[in-house]
Amino acid sequence: MTHKHIQSVRGMKDYLPEEIKLWQKIEKIIIQILHSYGYNEIRLPIVEPTNLFYRVIGQLTDVVEKEMYTFDDRQGESLTLRPEGTSGCVRAGIESGLLYNQEQRWWYYGPMFRRERPQKGRYRQFHQIGVESFGLSGANIEVELIMLASRWWRRLGIMDNLQLELNTLGSFDSRQRYRTSLVTFLKKHLSFLDVDSIRRIDSNPLRILESKNQQVQMILREAPLLSEYLDQESQEHFSKLCNVLDKMNINYIINPFLVRGLDYYNSTVFEWVSYDLGSQGTVCAGGRYDQLVKELGGYTTPAVGFAMGMERLVLIVKAINSQWSSLVNHDKIDIYLVSSPHVKREALILAEQIRDYMPQIKLRTHLGSGNFKKQFSYANKYGARIALILGAVEVEHHRVIIKILHTGEQKIVDQKEVPNFVSQLLV
Repeated sequence: MTHKHIQSVRGMKDYLPEEIKLWQKIEKIIIQILHSYGYNEIRLPIVEPTNLFYRVIGQLTDVVEKEMYTFDDRQGESLTLRPEGTSGCVRAGIESGLLYNQEQRWWYYGPMFRRERPQKGRYRQFHQIGVESFGLSGANIEVELIMLASRWWRRLGIMDNLQLELNTLGSFDSRQRYRTSLVTFLKKHLSFLDVDSIRRIDSNPLRILESKNQQVQMILREAPLLSEYLDQESQEHFSKLCNVLDKMNINYIINPFLVRGLDYYNSTVFEWVSYDLGSQGTVCAGGRYDQLVKELGGYTTPAVGFAMGMERLVLIVKAINSQWSSLVNHDKIDIYLVSSPHVKREALILAEQIRDYMPQIKLRTHLGSGNFKKQFSYANKYGARIALILGAVEVEHHRVIIKILHTGEQKIVDQKEVPNFVSQLLV
């Protein structure tokens, strides 16, 4: 009886070693820039109480209604694999007493889970980097977050391939007034709405503004605009944000239909969009959420943040920056240690001595079978610059043969001198 191979869960992707090199290069740049702006890392659980997401995201959103992975544990408590990171970040800040009358700037990175239809750059297990700021009101912190992301794009060589879109949702009161007017308008045009839009009219009508249905979008051209219902404070806040971005030479467009898919946003919302990924082109998105801390039992705390999908970012970098995409096929090492079968223990000892002397070295010790010719073929496969050759004679005389692979030059060196000698060759 043959057993069927077990395959990965649909929409949950393996990331193999040849892909990870590019991921690591991108991650290193992103994290270095986060540190340069004074943001500190926070690490959060992958599983949270389901009620956290009901309260934060909103029970009538697509994420909660359709996409969450929710289950009961053995004690009957409802738990959910996190679909986004802001909820857990706020929960952790309140629980640890770090948000009351304090300023915090945090970032987090890890897998998120949503049961969506898998598509290019969009999986059911995906990876996000989130950036959150607490305790700062005003437009300047929003500008800083946008500038931080802009610096990512410049360092990654994709700035010209992303478009910043902005909007303001205003205060909760002004948004409520707009909601009433929008619902009145939509109910007069029910025959032009699709099933999904009709379902949202009473529960989450602002989401209809982001509908991809062409007929719905055509009707929305005649709909009232949120900007017509903004209070003066919200108008001034958004105007200041735009003015500062103008002075910083950050290009943007104002998208009056940008509302974001989660209930907790107020005031400024923004997205970085790529047209190289098809219709689902949002790479990075966020906004202000000043009431969320209070909603979860804390004190009123101004807050703003954004999250970026790593899968989509990697796709763009590979498509735009060919020099970086070549990393996928290269895994070069500095040294390959060739040895005969009976001196593997001595080879391991020598390798550790070299690593002690040069912690950053990339050294691979041949531990399998194969004659010297076969081992040299592996050294060439991994792009090694130097081969160290250790046989029974070399061990007996405490020596090592060092071969520079691109020239074929060889030299016999006392084993104690090998780390220093190699370090000179690799300068």
